[in-house]
Amino acid sequence: MQDVNRLKLVLVEQKKTSKWLSEELGVSPSTVSKWCTNSSQPDMETLARISKLLNVSIEDLYNQRFIKSM
Repeated sequence: MQDVNRLKLVLVEQKKTSKWLSEELGVSPSTVSKWCTNSSQPDMETLARISKLLNVSIEDLYNQRFIKSM
């Protein structure tokens, strides 16, 4: 699977952990791990919550090559 999202990179840039994000969202750390490794993707509601927590746009969370291919 191609890299769809940039979540892991954004977390690193903001010095946040996947554990922090899982606690903020009320999901398991393994769920966030799957998002970070692109083995699954969050639904749109969760994605909106993530963008708000990290103070970035939803578009900033996605790989630009993926967006252009849509």
